[in-house]
Amino acid sequence: MSACPLIDCHTHTSFSDGHASFENNVRAAAAAGCRVMVSTDHLTLPASMDANCEVQVVEGDLTAHRLAFEDARKLAAQIAPELELIYGFECDWYEGCEPLVERWSAGAIVRLGSVHWIGNPGDIMAGAAGTAGTENVARPDTPDSRCGWIDDDTNLHVWENLGVRGVWERYVDDWCRACESSLSFDVMAHPDLVMRFSKEGFAPDFDPAPFWEQMAECAHDTGRRVEVSTAAPRKGLGDYYPATGLLRCFAHAEVPITFGSDAHRACDICWNIREAQAHAYDCGYRTFDIPHATGEWESTPLA
Repeated sequence: MSACPLIDCHTHTSFSDGHASFENNVRAAAAAGCRVMVSTDHLTLPASMDANCEVQVVEGDLTAHRLAFEDARKLAAQIAPELELIYGFECDWYEGCEPLVERWSAGAIVRLGSVHWIGNPGDIMAGAAGTAGTENVARPDTPDSRCGWIDDDTNLHVWENLGVRGVWERYVDDWCRACESSLSFDVMAHPDLVMRFSKEGFAPDFDPAPFWEQMAECAHDTGRRVEVSTAAPRKGLGDYYPATGLLRCFAHAEVPITFGSDAHRACDICWNIREAQAHAYDCGYRTFDIPHATGEWESTPLA
């Protein structure tokens, strides 16, 4: 797979929940020989979901975020002219998010769709966390304690209240609703994030194949592209997002793919992407998609 262009379509900076600057990431991508890197910090969220502004680019920082990206693009042109740096966001899907995502992600070239929260997030119109005049808005009560983040290792109440099957049912339902959304998601990121705590006692004790088939059918029918993410093996899960069985379902359904590291540190830029490309080939893929700063996507041989 060494002939394949090395790309990374999922990266974060310290503007959201990452630990690196745009400049750090550009230098790491250049050192790795990356040809396309997409910056995808977590988009602004309602106060009902992130009252403490821990994981997002708050609305008041969106302008500074874009300016910092443009500075990084100038740096890339100087030190790695072969590197194409693209502006994007990872946009959480949740009930009622469409007008908010449209507004906050204006100007993004690539939008990753993702599901981290299951259930109704409550009063999302209480305001964006970090927006002027709403910083101190109390988190509204959600409809029930079975709503919340599925990948928060400091609060596993959703898993404890719903059980593994219950979380899977809600997650897959919400993931399909995200695919069916009117939002222009270019890629569905880490499709089976629901596997996140499978090594911590929350692995499925049932055959997930029917859920995989549902997801593959939905992605195909809605024309979505999915990400092969190296974040899962980096977290010690022993497989990728999507898991091998789900990736084969996507391949069978002819759902196009791209690749991302979900790097939150500069040292993880392009981590294991070559291995992921070889893995996708073994699962039946012969092409993958590469984005460009024009907004166009290119299908490229996986060989």
